[in-house]
Parts: sequence; structure tokens; C-alpha cells
Amino acid sequence: MFDRSSRLPQLTGAPFLTDAGVETDLIFNRGVPIRALAAHTLLPDPEGRAALADYFRGFLALARETGSGFILDAPTWKAHPCWSAELGEDASALRRANHEAVAFVAALRDEFAGRESFPILLNAPVGPRAGARGRPGEMTASEARDYHSVQLEWLAETDVDMVTATTHVSSQEATGFSRAASDAWLRHVISFTVESDGRLPSGETLAEAIRKVDVATNKAPAYFMVNCAHPDHFAGRLEDADWARRIRGVRCDASRRRRAGGEGCDHAGDDDPEAFARLAAELKARMPWMNVFGGCCGSDLRHVTELARALRVPA
Repeated sequence: MFDRSSRLPQLTGAPFLTDAGVETDLIFNRGVPIRALAAHTLLPDPEGRAALADYFRGFLALARETGSGFILDAPTWKAHPCWSAELGEDASALRRANHEAVAFVAALRDEFAGRESFPILLNAPVGPRAGARGRPGEMTASEARDYHSVQLEWLAETDVDMVTATTHVSSQEATGFSRAASDAWLRHVISFTVESDGRLPSGETLAEAIRKVDVATNKAPAYFMVNCAHPDHFAGRLEDADWARRIRGVRCDASRRRRAGGEGCDHAGDDDPEAFARLAAELKARMPWMNVFGGCCGSDLRHVTELARALRVPA
């Protein structure tokens, strides 16, 4: 466990990898059903737990082979109160799920530990609050702070190194999340998703959203990311500007397609792993300060392996 008062090691500029699209890989490539796309529900089942461990071991082995750092995500993305009714899990069960999820990835980290040049960070992704039909629910920064403080306080009780607001859809919710994470003394990252027009589902541009969060929180997030979007959806909007230099990483979809109604991506990739990696390398060439790369929907170990090669992550 890294000292939570210290600077995150990825801020030095060293290369870090992440995993890919855990839910789409397990469901469509490995035939493992995931209830409500909540990966933490696999942990109590021995077969589900083994499938999840096997999935992460492939990425950890890749990071060890290439000598990169690795951000190891606990399956916590949906382990927060708005999913309680759908999952049939009360607050006590969700708290226990967060603790178990972090303990699960901590054990995987310990399997691969031992090299200082291969730091493994335990990260807890936190998804946006869902509204009607599971779609992101609008809220003010104050409401978001109150809402996310519940899960973040559970995570602060664990050995997690950092938390990430993953697939967030508005500057208001991201601002509230950041304030709640600061309240819990958790180092944190904001990862926005965008629609095919490059704008957040809130209608904000990435520039607007990042600037608003930074102003409202005095730049409390360690950095920003973009995930659950194909590079074609946002790369053209990036530029060498202060707001863009706050983006240190991307976890891109392998597919250009988006589901209707802002309900996420299609699982099927329309880019092969080499094409996926080339797009990431082009983005890195334009934005050399980016150093955290992985995949999201429709991607798997093949995509991240090619990505590491294209980025020339040192072996």
C-alpha cells in the first residue's frame, strides 16, 4: 500500500497500463454472466471469482513483462447505493462488497509484487449515480458529494491506493465526487465518458467539464482521464492546452458504435487490436504527457498487449 499522503507514482510520467473491458470480455469472450454488469457480484461464487482472477492475471503478467506500472481495478464500479434494489443488496452488503473487492485485488497484487520498477496501484472505480432505467441521474455538486461519500467512506476503510470516478457524465457530479474523496483523504482521478460528438452526456465539452471541476475543487483530482469512448469520438477535440494537459490517460472502446440513448457502447469491436493500438499511439504522439493507457468496452488482453507494443513500453 502506498502512503496516501504521497504523490501518485504515475504523476512522474512513468508508463502505466490498466486492464480492458472486464464486463464485455467476461460476458462475450468467456461466457461468464454478470448480474446487472456489477462485477463484484462474481466474488461470492467460486467460478466467477476464478474467472475474474484469471482475467486480471493476464494483464498483470503483461505489465510485469513490459516493466510498466499497473493500475489494478477492484470490481467496485456498481457497488454503491443506487444499485441496491436491483442487486438485492442493502447498505451492509454493499459495504462488505467494497471491502471484499479491494481485498480480492490486494491478493492479486501480492502474487505479482516484488519489483520496484513494477508498481501496482489498487484503484477502486466508482460509477455515476443511476437515474431512471439505469441512466445517469442528474444531481448538483452538493448532492453528489453526499451521495458518493457513502461508498468512499467504505473504501477509505480498505487498503485502496486511489479511487476513480469512472464513466462520469457531468462536471457537477464529478465535482461532488472529488469533494467527497477529499473529505475521505482519498487520492482520486476523474474519468469522463463522451458521446460520439465528443461531448459529455451533460452536453459539456471536455474542456468545459475539466475546467469547471478544477475551479470548483482547487485542482483536487490528481488528473483526468477519458474512458468508454472510441478515440474517433474525442481525439479531434484535444489540443495542447492547460485543460488537456490535465488528461493523463485514456481507456478507449474498441468499437465506434454507441448504444441508443447514451446507454454505453456496443460490445463488438470494429477495430482489430493492432488498429486499436495504432490509434492510441497516435494520441500519445500528439499528447506526449499521457502515460496511463488501457481499454474499455469491447477490448481485451489482445488490445492492451498491442497497445503496450505500439507505445513501446520498455521491456
